[in-house]
Amino acid sequence: MVREKVTISTRTLQWKCVELRKETKRLSYGRFILAPLLKGQADTIGIAMRRALLGETEGTCITRAKFEKIPHEFSTLTGIQESVQEILMNLKEIVLKSYLYGTHNAYICVKGPRDVTAEDIILPTFVEIIDNTQHIATISEPIDLYIELQIERNRGYHLQLQNNLEDRSYPIDAVFMPVRNTNFSVHSYGNGTEMYEILFLEIWTNGSLTPKEALHEASRNLIDLFMPFLHAEEESFDLEKTQNKTTLPLFTIHDKLRKTTKEKEIALKYYFIDQAEFSPKIYNSLKKSNIHTLWDLLNKNQEELLKIQHFGIEDVQHILRILEMEKDFAIDLRKNLF
Repeated sequence: MVREKVTISTRTLQWKCVELRKETKRLSYGRFILAPLLKGQADTIGIAMRRALLGETEGTCITRAKFEKIPHEFSTLTGIQESVQEILMNLKEIVLKSYLYGTHNAYICVKGPRDVTAEDIILPTFVEIIDNTQHIATISEPIDLYIELQIERNRGYHLQLQNNLEDRSYPIDAVFMPVRNTNFSVHSYGNGTEMYEILFLEIWTNGSLTPKEALHEASRNLIDLFMPFLHAEEESFDLEKTQNKTTLPLFTIHDKLRKTTKEKEIALKYYFIDQAEFSPKIYNSLKKSNIHTLWDLLNKNQEELLKIQHFGIEDVQHILRILEMEKDFAIDLRKNLF
């Protein structure tokens, strides 16, 4: 546990971590302060940060499980103490941390008799389990248990709808929120003529993020949401009409990409979007859509880009402007493709 003495400056706005402790593998606590604030500002920031922490931070969950030869989720498995429903509930409790977006597969393949825990899950290299001791099932007989899992990174709470079960897979309601709870309080100080406020912010996380990491991520996401209001000029347009009628310069070069050699294709696949100066909003949206390299980006047309969540015409135009500014890229592209 870390504690620091609280000292407040009356000159510049500052924040500090007052307390930080890890209670269990799946529960971390942090307490932060922000001061000095004018009257009313602490509530404004506290309400916005609480909503951003709970709704805008991202987590990773198991969203689907596929069993072999199981007629329905309330079935019992021979040689296994738990029902399918109980196994699904245990899988829901597993806390994961992922470094990539999108949907990925994981597997459980064990032979009994034994206890099956989260440690038995075979994961992609970019996914890790926060608590390996989470119980999944108990195999009481010498039988094999094979479960195929689907892992996804997202935000908020997703209620998975039951769909066609012919493939023997079952959805799992996913709580993607790494922040389990957050609270804030406001304290006033000063003399009669000059009164200031201190914002105290408490954060509890599930261990996949530290409270400080959750605070940073929520702050970045909140800033991204307000960025459009910082534009010098107002942009007014009918979204539906714009999406249907606005024409952009041809973005895809599928015909020329098909003619590229293997070496040129590899070069484009190793030009990561991290190297381009995209805005945080565009960069995060591309990452969430599994667009990681220039090759991925150039294989998307304007209709496909506009289907990306929170993506608009101005974002596609921004991408085009950035690519035009990338002179080294433009030269290399002309050499390779034209």
